[in-house]
Amino acid sequence: MAATRYRRFLKLCEEWPVEETKRQRDMGVFLRQRIADPETCDRMYESLVRIHTNYYKNKYPRLKDTSFTGVTVEDCKMILATDILKQMEDMKKGTWKKLREKFYAKKPEEDSK
Repeated sequence: MAATRYRRFLKLCEEWPVEETKRQRDMGVFLRQRIADPETCDRMYESLVRIHTNYYKNKYPRLKDTSFTGVTVEDCKMILATDILKQMEDMKKGTWKKLREKFYAKKPEEDSK
């Protein structure tokens, strides 16, 4: 039973695409790191199969490819990319904090001590 469950998870993990734009936040990576108790594992597996096969997208087709904001799927993917989120975090920093980080950064020889 457990071996079958594990094989099904491995197969799903192999099929699940890894998104390079979402480092450390990728669903495929999350799946590879987690396998829970049998009941939770079975429920998670069935839910993930429905997501992976676009079950709900096919069951409830949309008339338009945009949301109420008018943003397309491709725009959402670009906005949620890790690099873009990091740039946005950097933009939130104030000038004083940027200067302090720049001038008070550790020097390489301090790391070796």
